[in-house]
Amino acid sequence: ENGDEPALFYHFAHWFPCSSPHCIFHYVDIMISTVVSKTMLRTRMAPVSSLVQHRFMSDGKVWKVYLSGEIHSDWREVIANGVKEKNLPVSLSSPNTSHEDSDDCGAIILGMEDKRPNWDQISAKMNNVRTKTLIKEADVVVVRFGEKYRQWNAAFDAGYASALGKSIITLHPPAISHMLKEVNANASVVCTDAIQVVDTLAYVIDGTLPEPRDGASYVPIAERLGAGNPNP
Repeated sequence: ENGDEPALFYHFAHWFPCSSPHCIFHYVDIMISTVVSKTMLRTRMAPVSSLVQHRFMSDGKVWKVYLSGEIHSDWREVIANGVKEKNLPVSLSSPNTSHEDSDDCGAIILGMEDKRPNWDQISAKMNNVRTKTLIKEADVVVVRFGEKYRQWNAAFDAGYASALGKSIITLHPPAISHMLKEVNANASVVCTDAIQVVDTLAYVIDGTLPEPRDGASYVPIAERLGAGNPNP
């Protein structure tokens, strides 16, 4: 492109037995193909520790993550802080986390009702506009269950997300795993603390893995249980 072809041909003529342009390009093509092939082979065979800088970023995508469930602890803040610290391209959303506002929004906007069921219904339907919209838009739905309160609405959100084919991450203490076994059976990931949710998001978005949860006792599957494919 720069008009240096003759000089290049002259240079290669000293190294290759044939000085014609066709012959030189043939040899160069072989050399490049060999280097690329060896590089790719080394990359495929390299241990994970040597590929720390290689991440499969999601091409500028902003992941929409809906945080459903109990509103009496700081788990949402823990996830938000973790996402910020890891600089993940994540947009978080949630239902209205003010218990009082979610109970009274219908009556405040539409007027009070004489009976509690009617009061609850107009607020629930109003809250449902937000919930349905954000779950439909979400890439991932995180559903948190706590030990103290019965989160019927969270279970409904999980079912709704499952019906829409959303990826679900459940979050709850191990003590209530049995009660949630059917919900967990439809989840892609089951976490026991909010940090695991952040680490899961980091991995699926850019391939980053944290230090093993089991610490120094962690053993890779190939060493612990043997190679899954005897003929890789």
